[in-house]
Amino acid sequence: MSKKTFTENEIKQLTNNPYVKSVSSKGITYTDAFKQLFITENKKGKLPREIFEECGF
Repeated sequence: MSKKTFTENEIKQLTNNPYVKSVSSKGITYTDAFKQLFITENKKGKLPREIFEECGF
């Protein structure tokens, strides 16, 4: 697990992402829609990094 904490600016940016349910300085909670999208795209062969980048992370 990463020890990175999010800055106030990063939290504001992440809050505006439609795939983020909630965010704190210590972590992100993703929406169910993002989780389903991630699983579907990953099964198609996309790398996790590609999926996150395409979804605005």
